[in-house]
Amino acid sequence: MYIESVPNRNSPPAVLLRESFRVGSKVRKRTILNLSKWPPHLVQGLRTLLKGGTAIASLRDHFSISRSLPHGHVAAVLGSLIDPSPSRSRSLALALVVSRILQPRSKLATSRCLGPASLAHSLGDELQLGQPGADDLYAAMDWLLPRQQAIERALAKRHLADSSLVLADVTSTCFEGSRCPLAARDHARDGQRGKLPIVFSLLCNRDGCPVAVQVFPGNTADPATVGPQLDTLRRRFGLARLVVVGDRGLLTQARIRDELRPAGLDWISALRAPAIRELARQGAIQMSLLDRRDLAEITSPDYPGERLLLCRNPLLAARRARQREALLRATEKLLDPLVAATQRTRRPLSRAASIGRRVGKVVSRFKVRKHFELSIEEGRFAYRRNQAGIDAEAALDGLYAVRTSVAADELGPADAVRTYKSLSAVERAFRSFQTVHLKVRPVDHCLEDRVRAHVLLCMLAYYVEWHMQRRLAPLLFKDADPDAAQAARAAVVQPAQVSPEARAKARTQRTAAGEPVHSFRTLLADLATIVKNRIQPRDGGAPFDMLTRPTELQRKALELLGVSLTCTQ
Repeated sequence: MYIESVPNRNSPPAVLLRESFRVGSKVRKRTILNLSKWPPHLVQGLRTLLKGGTAIASLRDHFSISRSLPHGHVAAVLGSLIDPSPSRSRSLALALVVSRILQPRSKLATSRCLGPASLAHSLGDELQLGQPGADDLYAAMDWLLPRQQAIERALAKRHLADSSLVLADVTSTCFEGSRCPLAARDHARDGQRGKLPIVFSLLCNRDGCPVAVQVFPGNTADPATVGPQLDTLRRRFGLARLVVVGDRGLLTQARIRDELRPAGLDWISALRAPAIRELARQGAIQMSLLDRRDLAEITSPDYPGERLLLCRNPLLAARRARQREALLRATEKLLDPLVAATQRTRRPLSRAASIGRRVGKVVSRFKVRKHFELSIEEGRFAYRRNQAGIDAEAALDGLYAVRTSVAADELGPADAVRTYKSLSAVERAFRSFQTVHLKVRPVDHCLEDRVRAHVLLCMLAYYVEWHMQRRLAPLLFKDADPDAAQAARAAVVQPAQVSPEARAKARTQRTAAGEPVHSFRTLLADLATIVKNRIQPRDGGAPFDMLTRPTELQRKALELLGVSLTCTQ
């Protein structure tokens, strides 16, 4: 017997219980019962019985959900990793990396989220970690740090090759406390005052993919990190022909002379403003070269064996002119009351020393002292703008110079400037490290090796996130077509542009397929709504896991990552 639904023109279909039988060589069927007036759930239950199944009056009477864990974001991150030879130490280290992507927390809070009683997410369940404690996670960090060089060599082998470009930069982050040997008094690059900083450097390939990180004491100057980074590139990675790309604060004239040249390495960097002014004073820079173009190549005996690429950005020039004028007016607004104070009849400001102290504080506030001529005498103060100096500085507004030792037949002027600008990829990595996603701070570890392991974990987490963002770019506020973005830029010295597709995503908040556009964080939060439910049969049977069905957007995100949803139990 079977149930058949028979169309009935403009009326609801007839639901019939039928039986098949054979008459000779022909198959006949007859109707046993009309089920059209039965409730749908009864019809479905009878259909299940006829197929050999067991009809259940109510699922909730036979099953219960004993636990629900957010799972989709865990599967998305874990699916982007490969663990060929799992061990408990390796799994704990992997859990620390993934946890920094999901939600950066302290080691104690992370250990609690990984336990079987936690409902934070399914990471501990997927890695079968049991109940790890904070000491287990510290032990995993101690296990990971000695393997840093092997990990970085593997990353360099995958993402770097001889004659490749290497982006290098340095930043600092604040340390919580004062007992770590790496924490030292110095100016804080990340703006966190009142705390001891530590310094770390990052090496990336030309696309911004991180391959190595090193930690230094907090009072280490940027140029002092160049030597250890070169040692990493040459000795540890075995790379013979490299082009190091660094900003003007990292690759100084002394570093180039004392370390890059003797090592036989090429470089791309930029000149500092005083060096540009000196070239202009010597006549090496002819501003007429940039009257009808925004990029010109020159040489100078002060920089033997190097090409100097002069770039002029009119938008940057206009912005600097506005900033300078605003700072000058703000300084004049503070100087005028001092002039009036020396001229008032009652208790005037008369002592030259007092006038000088107050004027010094004012002109130092906005750092425009060089643009004013000050006259301080007993009982008198006057000032005026140094218009000649202002005009001389304004003539160089929007001008910057990229310096490189790479020959023109290997790297054209536009490509050299574009490569120098690719340092913005490292700056994006530092923003992700410090504030946006991974949050390397606060650094609460007191042991030097634990601090190094903590920064290494953040670098590995950024490495995973970097690859995930590239794959998920069609769904994110991220340009999925960098070649089109380059084509949209009128000239290499102009500000970066985005592709028409990315511009449309930003305008409509929708992808080309009509799906909502996400940031990386919000897409992970959306994936977290895929829940792993532990189903417990009420008849005492073995529990089993069942995942909620992903939405179309979630399915596409997992497809872009190459991840398939499965349950470990």
